[in-house]
Amino acid sequence: MNHSAALVAVMAAVTILLRFLPFLIFRAGRPIPARVIYLGHVLLPAIIGMLVVYCLKDTAVTVAPYGLPELIAAAAVVGLQVWKRNSLVSILSGTVLYMLLSRL
Repeated sequence: MNHSAALVAVMAAVTILLRFLPFLIFRAGRPIPARVIYLGHVLLPAIIGMLVVYCLKDTAVTVAPYGLPELIAAAAVVGLQVWKRNSLVSILSGTVLYMLLSRL
């Protein structure tokens, strides 16, 4: 029991530290370095690109259903994102659509 409590306490402390660290490093009045601003612009698309590659890496395009559930779900996510501009709706809808298509 003590071991579990210690693990939870350490994880909570690390989480709190990671949440407050940017506020401690970039205090009000100090300019944000150009490198950090650049990373803020490029990291999100890079991470999303890596997630797409990771999700589609095992898609079998040579056997039925030839990757159609993945393609349809990915197209739905892109279409919904362009239309609604809501990541939660896009990702959730694409996941549900993929699960339905892969099971039917």
